[in-house]
Amino acid sequence: MDPRPHDCAEDDGQAVADAGDFAGVPDGFGRLWTPHRMAYVQGERPSNDAGVGCPFCAAPAKSDAEGLIVHRGEHCYVVLNLFPYNPGHLLICPYRHVPLYLDLTDAETAEFSALTKAALLALRSASDPAGFNLGMNQGEVAGAGVAAHLHQHVVPRWAGDMNFLPIVGQTKALPQLLDDVRQRLTSAWPHGGEL
Repeated sequence: MDPRPHDCAEDDGQAVADAGDFAGVPDGFGRLWTPHRMAYVQGERPSNDAGVGCPFCAAPAKSDAEGLIVHRGEHCYVVLNLFPYNPGHLLICPYRHVPLYLDLTDAETAEFSALTKAALLALRSASDPAGFNLGMNQGEVAGAGVAAHLHQHVVPRWAGDMNFLPIVGQTKALPQLLDDVRQRLTSAWPHGGEL
């Protein structure tokens, strides 16, 4: 008895099946559909120009929910990353469109630092991560997706938060929706003298 499927052709001694015959056949794999990431995957990233093309200039003009803003300060604000590495991935941004940390005024630098501390406290209160990654990519060559507008990443980390998906499938499974995360962090944001 021939073990090949009935509709396989032979090509150089190897069985070749028609791929169309397998459409809809259960294969035991779960599917994680993330169509919203196609804009990012296909390179439709935001402009680095100040104003409407820069996502970090545009976000403060929106409502907090629409702009994913967690907190607004006098010189800087805190926003959820639209393409997070983990739930609660925050960005600390100055309102001014400047590319480098060195471009911040003393007042902006002080608030930038204070908001980073507040973000750590809010994340700890809201989701109790085991650790954090903090970082700024200065310039495109250093990995900055929006190099013209300074932003610092605050990424909460848990033991086991990495698996094969980012490595093999270039996909990150996120167990919480962005608005749910924003609401939890807004509620946990430290007020006044809690820093």
